[in-house]
Amino acid sequence: MFKSGNVTVMVADMKKAVKFYVETLGLELQHGDGHFAQIAAPGLTIGLLHLAGEQGSLPEKSGSLSIGFEVEDMESAIETLKSRGVQFHDSVEGKAANVVHFNDPEGNTLYLVCNR
Repeated sequence: MFKSGNVTVMVADMKKAVKFYVETLGLELQHGDGHFAQIAAPGLTIGLLHLAGEQGSLPEKSGSLSIGFEVEDMESAIETLKSRGVQFHDSVEGKAANVVHFNDPEGNTLYLVCNR
């Protein structure tokens, strides 16, 4: 029934958001036109959207968005992202997986997950 899926992240600063997702996380910018950018991640398309154009304030956010990226080597991924300025704020070591959380420039929670 479904062909693919995506998530759209509302952003207040498009240039800063694109820089983070492309340069910091190393994802691919597929296209961008000022108020919308499409970012390719393995198995996921991320839309960055600013309803008023490239810059400016947005309506209040819900804070309920979270995007996860599966990695094979957690330590290596953390080291790479830390070298690019990412600050991690907590980790969870479970029986099935390890998870570490960080935020994008808009304060949205992102995480790395390494399945055991």
